Amino acid sequence: MHLGVGNFTRAHQAWYTEHAPDADDWGIAAFTGRRPDTAEALAPQDGLYTLITRQADGDEFEVISSLSAVHAADDSEAFLGYLRAPETAVITTTVTEAGYMRGPDGHLDADDEHVRADVEALKADPSATTRTTPGKVVGGFLARREAGAGAITVLPCDNLPENGPAFRTVVVDLAELVDPALVGWMDDNVAWATSMVDRITPATTDAERGAVAESQGYDDASPVPTEPFSEWVVAGDFPAGRPSWEESGVTIVDDVEPFEQRKLWMLNGSHSLMAYAATIVGHETVADAIADPTVRRWVEAWWDVAGPHLSVPQDDVAAYRAALLERYFNARVRHLLAQIAADGSQKIPVRILPALRLERAAGRLPDGPVRALAAWILHLQGHGAPVKDARESDVVAAAQGTVAEATEKLLTTFGADLLPDDELVAAVVARSEEILAHEGTAKARPGH
Repeated sequence: MHLGVGNFTRAHQAWYTEHAPDADDWGIAAFTGRRPDTAEALAPQDGLYTLITRQADGDEFEVISSLSAVHAADDSEAFLGYLRAPETAVITTTVTEAGYMRGPDGHLDADDEHVRADVEALKADPSATTRTTPGKVVGGFLARREAGAGAITVLPCDNLPENGPAFRTVVVDLAELVDPALVGWMDDNVAWATSMVDRITPATTDAERGAVAESQGYDDASPVPTEPFSEWVVAGDFPAGRPSWEESGVTIVDDVEPFEQRKLWMLNGSHSLMAYAATIVGHETVADAIADPTVRRWVEAWWDVAGPHLSVPQDDVAAYRAALLERYFNARVRHLLAQIAADGSQKIPVRILPALRLERAAGRLPDGPVRALAAWILHLQGHGAPVKDARESDVVAAAQGTVAEATEKLLTTFGADLLPDDELVAAVVARSEEILAHEGTAKARPGH
């Protein structure tokens, strides 16, 4: 089962499953996020879709058949039915950081209105329709326990450090509120795996639909564009089995942390920096942004800080930086910065602040992470990409006033250990003024 099926899932987990040598023995029962669009588009196509790999010199087309069924998120009957089946061996997720419903302490945000509603609904009826991802999983485990369907593995695929333990924490928290006895059942029957995922996958447009029709001679309502590069690193136990993903390119390890830290800081960190700073400059895509010498200098300054703190060999860091630049310069992968900018309140604390924290502990105050923090604050103040955040009202309110005031208020919530620090606050103000000096300049250049 997969929760939160979208373009990334279809370019990544579904693609690896399609290429496993035992693919004929496996299928994915996928559930959408809040909107049912993907299910509605794929239902008439029996779950089939075209993956378009955007090579620098042209496109490659492949029909992916690993989605056995695609359901809307509110199809509770189907969801619980899959969990009652012993054949359902793995639950994967791409619900974004916001979907974990975590509070600042990493535990379940039990005061959230949707979490409270799910808890009350499940206490009244274990088969009730739920809205949050932790609520859905707890309801599914109640059904699986009742059916005696046995062991299962949960494998989160979200860009979050130690996503397996992080997801386990919120699910256990919610289970304790609904039925404390379920926690013991989970200890005996649920394995929590961890993964790092990486493949840039933009949103689908009419251009992709037209390309499929012209090149392949058939209509596809929902093709998926993606880049040639792909990586999936997995650690954990699979007591009920899994596809032979290692035969299709997945790296199976004992510890994902070095790989996820590399990716979160180097790729995701630079993405967040560009999503906020480069949209203020006037760029729309990653390729446009990295082609701007100023933005590239900002990205390189961030990598200069993040790279030395990584636990992978520095030769690997250098190779990864070079690979990222090649990926970013691929203009045929139209990765919108506004799409990356969403949910900064969930991303900045794990992508940027850890390196800043290490630098301050060493007595240093480098531009790279400070500039990323300043760009996010300016974004919340209305510059660059539109704000779309799970905590939008809170973070926008905190960002009101001067940049210095906004820095103090936002760090109080997301990095209180960094305060008080007048030098840091002054540096954020200085970097924000630097970014604003470039505001809108890209649009005055040829080609914009």
